[in-house]
Amino acid sequence: MNVQLSKTLCLLLVVTLWGPVQKAKAQQFTRTANGIGFTTQELHIKVDFYAGNIVRVSKTPVATSSAKESLSVIKTPETTAFTVKEQGGLVVLESAALRVHCNTQTGRVSFLALNGQPLFTEKDYGAQFTPVNDAGVPAYNVRQAFLLDKGEAIYGLGQTQTDKMNQRNVKLYMRQFPLYAYIPIVQSTKGYAVFWDNYSPTTFNDNPQEMSFDSEIGNCADYYFMYGKSGDGNIALIRELTGQAPMFPLWTFGFWQSRERYKTQQETMDVVDKYRSLGVPLDGIIQDWQYWGKDSAWNAMEFLNPGFPKPQEMIDHVHRRNAHFMISVWPGFGPLTRQYQYFKQNNMLIDFETWPPKSGARVYDVFHPEARRKYWGYMNELLFAKGVDAWWLDSTDPDHINIKDADFDKPTYLGSYRKVHNAFPLMTNGGVYTHQRQTSADKRVYLLTRNAFAGQQRYGANTWSGDLRSTWGVFKKQIPTGLNFSITGIPYWNTDIGGFFLWDYEGGVANKAYQELYTRWFQYGTFTPMQRSHGSGVSKEIWYFGKKGDWAYDSEEKYINLRYALLPYLYSTGWQVTKQAGSFLRPLFMDFNSDTAVHNISNAYMFGRSFLVTPVTDAMYVTGTGEKWKDPKEDFSKTGKQPVYLPQGTQWIDFWTGQTLNGGQTVQKEVPVDIIPLYVRAGSVIPFGPKVQYATEQKWDNLEIRIYPGADGEFVLYEDENDNYNYEKGKYATISFTWNNASRTLTIGNREGGFAGMLTKRKFKVVVVGEQKGAGDAAAKADKTITYSGKLSTVKL
Repeated sequence: MNVQLSKTLCLLLVVTLWGPVQKAKAQQFTRTANGIGFTTQELHIKVDFYAGNIVRVSKTPVATSSAKESLSVIKTPETTAFTVKEQGGLVVLESAALRVHCNTQTGRVSFLALNGQPLFTEKDYGAQFTPVNDAGVPAYNVRQAFLLDKGEAIYGLGQTQTDKMNQRNVKLYMRQFPLYAYIPIVQSTKGYAVFWDNYSPTTFNDNPQEMSFDSEIGNCADYYFMYGKSGDGNIALIRELTGQAPMFPLWTFGFWQSRERYKTQQETMDVVDKYRSLGVPLDGIIQDWQYWGKDSAWNAMEFLNPGFPKPQEMIDHVHRRNAHFMISVWPGFGPLTRQYQYFKQNNMLIDFETWPPKSGARVYDVFHPEARRKYWGYMNELLFAKGVDAWWLDSTDPDHINIKDADFDKPTYLGSYRKVHNAFPLMTNGGVYTHQRQTSADKRVYLLTRNAFAGQQRYGANTWSGDLRSTWGVFKKQIPTGLNFSITGIPYWNTDIGGFFLWDYEGGVANKAYQELYTRWFQYGTFTPMQRSHGSGVSKEIWYFGKKGDWAYDSEEKYINLRYALLPYLYSTGWQVTKQAGSFLRPLFMDFNSDTAVHNISNAYMFGRSFLVTPVTDAMYVTGTGEKWKDPKEDFSKTGKQPVYLPQGTQWIDFWTGQTLNGGQTVQKEVPVDIIPLYVRAGSVIPFGPKVQYATEQKWDNLEIRIYPGADGEFVLYEDENDNYNYEKGKYATISFTWNNASRTLTIGNREGGFAGMLTKRKFKVVVVGEQKGAGDAAAKADKTITYSGKLSTVKL
């Protein structure tokens, strides 16, 4: 092909995608308070600025009302300055942040940076509406197609159990289901995010020809374009649009023990007691299902099981041992429960079969505001009043047995179940959060939930990835799955450490091959927002993995203690999540987007802004035979190695050795069975807390402040009353630590704010990390000890 022909074809491509070169008259449009509206191709199209960098696009057939109240979006359009002009056959809107091109002939809407750089575009004639019958109500199957650049990477779509980080060339049928929490939000390495605001089952498809969302039910195509210019910027806009994440209590960042299930109250109390007697830290114990007894009484929210004769005594005992109590609650009810009877009498059940099979259980209509109020009323009366601290909201998908297409025609308060199904977790979690907040401000709401939808971060929910099979392959998928979930703006996510079903290991937790999997999974779980051990049909308390001196026991104890040492870092990161729309689980593009080598890395991430984590996801030391890992054999004669890519643009310090390495290279990290590859970004300032048995056992009056040199850095230490909502009234304190690498000077700023019981005087033991100095999980000898009374202090190191 000659050069001139090539240039001509490229010009034609640009004209096709971004508008004609020759001047043409745009069709008639109407300027509105927030944007414009126009009609073409039998569609009403509205383009509205919700902020200078957030644009809503909605398209509605001319014969249909465009009224819609979003379940996810809580932001209303703010007053935004923008200009409108006709240019080359297009209507061009421009705010202080971006440009929007509207082709009033084809209906195509395109987004550009202010310098004219194309960001994201619809296809010409890309909206399609196919009339359908939605359980007797006229509606549409709604589809919108877009075009992506060949080289851009996209992330998100929720919890998809994927082994890929980059979601290009992926097709997903997005309908909530156990293990799968679909959220129709994507982010791009080009610096934008898109939220497709629809709650019906939706097919996402990306291929070389187009990217599209195709929803089964809708009266409009409705999406939000956000231009945050970075991963952090986009998450800030997602939260601005759909809600901010509240603070979790300090104790929730400690270690959680669970089992499917504790069968008596004595068993539950004994587990807490044994952790205390062993001196292994613990903050949360979880009472799973069937404390209510028979399936016909499923989810009665009462201790009807004879194994729990004095539940108040059990909860009080847990509290006396300085631990907290979470309990399982479901959206479905057995037919002999009073909840079932109430909801049935008031037409507040959705009539399809749910768990357990053949029990007659049905889920309540979470879309009905009165049903949500009544649901909490039962929880409050029967459980919260007894001192329950947190909720395991199981089956928020919800479970659906013997699925029939007609089940999705069942009515709900907001229309057919098909129309709103994917928002089921958002509504049920939102009902519990909202009503507990109305009941009490003394305990922060903490929900562990199996499913999620856009906006759920505003409801104090921590999603877990479901009842996983215990295999290395499943474990490996959790890393990109959690990262793609986090990218949708929901910061709290975790997994069952070690997986749920141990079908693949003969002998269960006694199998040394399983113990290697559990050990590696536990190391990974230490660097997720919730460190929680759980499983089915087995007991995973630490003593079932041996005793002190046994490698599985010792590694777990080591990482529980490391988790507690990191509590000041974790809690302060939690504050950044709440105050500055931060994230715990950070795909590498968020911090190193200019290094294109990270765009497809699926096995590594930043935990907060300081730690680079690359979990070991392959067996190295134990082998077995057959599908059940029979006759396991241990071999520690050789140390395994894990490849770790260190992103460009910074130096990295090996957490375990203190060795400094340059970014932009892959290193082979030796990984004994108790070591996870862990590197700290140069310039990080990290507070390490005291050795404790539970999160609030000691105040942070003698913190070790580790400085990882090689670059300037800053960290803000956050403290408050640990478990109430007084922080929303300004009752908290922050202390900034600023490291100047050139002058080797640490500046501790004036304390800002205050709260009841706050430390007014304390010591900071400052350590500058180096080779075998301040490395690993052991306390280090201080370079300087600073007595701090809240006033600015500077020390040269």
